[in-house]
Formats: sequence, structure tokens, C-alpha cells
Amino acid sequence: MRNLIVLCVPGLSPKHLAASTPNLAELARGGAARPLKTVVPAVTCTMQSTILTGLSPAKHGAVANGWYFRDLGEVFFWRQSARLVVGERVWEAARARDPAFTCANLFWWYAMHGTTDISVTPRPMYLADGRKIPDIWAAPPGLRETLTQELGPFPLFQFWGPATSIASSRWIAACALHIRQTRAPTLTLVYLPHLDYDLQRIGPDDPAIDTALHDIDAVCGMLIADAKRDGAAVIVLSEYGIVAVDTPIHINRALREAGWLVVRREQGGEHLDPAASAAFAVADHQIAHIYVQRPDLIASVAAVIAALPGVEQVGPAGDFGLDHQRAGELVALAKPNAWFSYYFWLDDAAAPDYARTVDIHRKPGYDPIELFLDPALRVPKLAVGWRLAKRALGFRSLLDVIPLDASLAKGSHGRPATDNAVGAVLISSDRAMLPDAPIAATAVKSLMLAHLFPDITTQGGTP
Repeated sequence: MRNLIVLCVPGLSPKHLAASTPNLAELARGGAARPLKTVVPAVTCTMQSTILTGLSPAKHGAVANGWYFRDLGEVFFWRQSARLVVGERVWEAARARDPAFTCANLFWWYAMHGTTDISVTPRPMYLADGRKIPDIWAAPPGLRETLTQELGPFPLFQFWGPATSIASSRWIAACALHIRQTRAPTLTLVYLPHLDYDLQRIGPDDPAIDTALHDIDAVCGMLIADAKRDGAAVIVLSEYGIVAVDTPIHINRALREAGWLVVRREQGGEHLDPAASAAFAVADHQIAHIYVQRPDLIASVAAVIAALPGVEQVGPAGDFGLDHQRAGELVALAKPNAWFSYYFWLDDAAAPDYARTVDIHRKPGYDPIELFLDPALRVPKLAVGWRLAKRALGFRSLLDVIPLDASLAKGSHGRPATDNAVGAVLISSDRAMLPDAPIAATAVKSLMLAHLFPDITTQGGTP
């Protein structure tokens, strides 16, 4: 058994292994790089669950970053319980082979209350006065306090939102270094999201993306160098590539105009009422899951969605490999240049209060526009500072600084890559472990086990 560190760098593609990423390019030259074939949808929670279990989304159940919880009548995104995913994880399989095996899960999703030996994941404190305080959840007991004391508070507002920056990925990398040097796990899983956000914000074709590539490469370089300290193998992988987009699809507005989506009025704003709706969609990047209450409506709903500009395909969830009750009756796939917004209101004046805030848990769909400050704000930093100052003085204040302009998003993902060069990638420090062909996401679990137990595996990563 040997040590392994797996770095998840969402958005990284084979075409990025060049001058802007010298550390990653060197790792690929010394080992090997292969295209990684994603599942549908190619989004964080689904891909990570597939990688860790070796199962398809229809079997492990993480069909998206969020879905409609039918028994609760609510849409929830970014839940964190490990119990939402079915299947044996890679660390459970490794522990069965050698009881001395240990694993650290650092910011990969569904990390809470699972079976890893060490876990660290974002977990802000939501105070009754409306404030959101950066924090983490960590196990075993005492680790949260140790990390906060050693590294400072986790920079939550640089992890997601308009202020997102390389600072959060640097903190996660520093956390990984601390864990590896003080607790020496056999397998260390590290999630480094920074590149993903800039690719969505400015697009994959903007020359400024070279700065984000350079920054994330430097972070990866620190961890690759630390792997050499104890002779650990290294895998770097991405969950998806990101393509340029220019067409938001307002799928829920179309369903509302057709008379199927129902809203309720609260304090002057409109809120989606999913349990009362005959049909509504949960938008997740370039995929939308459509929940239809009555079987006799399915064909009509599909026809309305298929006619929307930017939609490439709509059909039963099983047609996309998503034959699971969480996935909805229909799934829609956007064209390469399009993506699905969650917007369900027809007039911005009636948008719910959370629409103009960073609120990943209340929005019934993914919202990349949270990466932007409203350009209508005259002095954005002053506007944010004034709202935060009012909160600090004890006043309730809505941090309503996010625009409602879906055209701002420049990059998206979720659909299968049409070109391997801009799709997902897997790099290994051990060339002998990789097959001479693209690697399926469902095969990565076996590939990791092959790296961990090279003496009892065959070439190509098959246990």
C-alpha cells in the first residue's frame, strides 16, 4: 500500500496543460494524461459521487447538485450529508483490503457524517440576525478548532460569490498540507475550485483566464511537491470542462406561461411553489430536471421545452442514464452555447428577495450570476460595505448586490464534451497505471485503488 493524493480541479481540460500550468504539465510529462469521460450531468456532486463509488448516477442517486425532494415538497441544493449517496466509496474498499488504510476528504462534496477518517467541508454559521459567518465542519473532534487556529478562518466569501478568489483554494491546499504532515492519511482527496469560477465568470476563451490557470497551477504545485516528501502517487482530475455560452434558457418562465408552474406571493415577491405546480424545472448548468405531476402532461411539457431556443434535447430521464426517482420525469439538455437559468418570475420587480443575494440553499436551481456584483451599483464596494456595516451594528440588512442579468455568465458545463481537448482530464504521476484510452468516470475508483495497491494490480488500473 502506498500513499495517494487526488486533486480535483474542476474546469481543467487537456488544452490547459501548457505554459500557464507548468506544474501540471510537468506531472503529465513525467506520468501521463488522458481524457476523462464524464457522466450526465457533468456537475460537481454527480461526478464526484460517480468517481468515488464507481457507480452511475442512476445507482448512487446524486443525480445533480440539487433536486426536488418529493416527500418534503421542496427543492434543495448543496446538501452535505454523506447518506444521500448510495454505494461503497473508494476508501471503504481500500480499508477492506488493509485495515491500516486511512482517508482524508478535504472539501469533496457529501463529506459530512460519512466513513472517512478525516473530513473538512464548508459549514458557515447562519445567525438569527441574518449574518453568515465563515466556518467549517470537520472530523474528528478538535480538528475544526486546530485548523482555524493554524490557518485562520476559512475564507468563505472567496470560496463562492462575487468576491471569489484563489484565496479559498490556497486555504484548502494549506489545510491539506497540514493534514498530510500531521496525520499522514493514506489517501488525501483535495477539492480546488478556483479555476471553475473564473471560467464561468469570464469564459474559457478570455486571455485573462491564464491568470487563473497560473494561480491554480501554483497551488497544485505545492501539493505535488509535498507528495514527493513521502513518495505518494498523485492523480489530478477534473469533473468537467467548461465551454463558452451566450444563451440562457429561462425554462421555468416558459412552464409558468404555459400555466403549469405555480408561485405564491410573500412580502411583495414571488416564490416557486413546487408541490402545487403541475410542472417545473430544477436548472443545473446545462441540464434541467423537469418534474411533472401528471403523466398525461408529460408529452405536452416536453413539446414546450423542446421549442425553447437553446434546447438540444428533452426526453425521459432514463434516456440520459438518469433512471432514478430524484431525476424527474423529463431531462433537458442545452446546446453547447446555452445553459438553464432557474428564473421563474416574469417581472424582475416580483423577484424573490433571495434572487439578488448569494443564497445557494434557498434558490431552487443553480445560479452562476452569484459570481457578479450588480453593475447598476454606482460604487459596488461601498454598497457592500454599507450593508455589512448595518449588519455589524445589529440591523437586519439584505445583501442585495447580485444582478438579475443571466447574460453575464460566459461559461458553463454539464453536457458531454464534444471535443476531448476541452473536456475533463485525468493526470497520473504513474504512467503504468493508465490505459492508452480515455477513462470513464465510473472507472476512476478502480484506478485509485490500483494506485494505492500497485503490488496487487495489473497495468491499466484494474484491481
